Amino acid sequence: MQPKLLLFDIGNTSVKLGFANRDRVLASYSLPTDTGQTADSFGLTLLSVLRHAGVDANALTACVASSVVPVFDPLLREALTRYVGKPLYYAPGDLAIPLRNLYRPPAEVGADRLVSAFAARRIYPDAPSLIVVDFGTAVTFDCIRAEEYLGGLIFPGPLTAINALSRETAKLPRVNLVINTTEFVPGRDTSTSIRHGLVFGFVCVVEGLAARLARDLPDPCPILGTGGFAPAIARLSNVFDRVLPNLLLDGLRRLYYDGRES
Repeated sequence: MQPKLLLFDIGNTSVKLGFANRDRVLASYSLPTDTGQTADSFGLTLLSVLRHAGVDANALTACVASSVVPVFDPLLREALTRYVGKPLYYAPGDLAIPLRNLYRPPAEVGADRLVSAFAARRIYPDAPSLIVVDFGTAVTFDCIRAEEYLGGLIFPGPLTAINALSRETAKLPRVNLVINTTEFVPGRDTSTSIRHGLVFGFVCVVEGLAARLARDLPDPCPILGTGGFAPAIARLSNVFDRVLPNLLLDGLRRLYYDGRES
């Protein structure tokens, strides 16, 4: 099925691209957030992604973006103008997010958090409250009650933590965060100690903070996980009611089609 939307989730570490139609997100890709590249280099990369996905740019209707990297925005706009030729809409600037934003000041909350909160509410329209845990450069915990965005928590993300540990210590190695067990045991070597400390540490962080947030929210309160590290947490804990890797992209899709005939 031919996609109609090209979606962009522009984060501090990566740019997640998605292709969607009215019904769902069809495919996604992840590229590094390189603010030093030119509009031409990003535009040519976009053409390569379009070719790989088998998408005809002429058949697209629009592009929709959420960004927490303002310096990247003019680069994206120029690349799309030259290489895709479809209108670009930003959320919430061009597409209003229909949640009452209780953040103070409201403009300080990241667009990504609001879009994901909106998507969660549309997926669970009858839940009295929701918590969205998003793993990126930072881990964010966002609380939704009825049609209100209440705010949440911000915590360093797994890669941010491991980069800081490697940078600030002389003898600790840089390791990946892949573990081959679901059992929490003390590490018997330095690499395992770091892996288990960080991975199971994040499990405890998510379980503990989500439980504390949920205490003050109406029941039932589904807890949704999204972002790159969410599946790893779900493998080790039942804290999430559901893992939705493309939650933000789905929110952009829903925002664009809300109230549109086609």
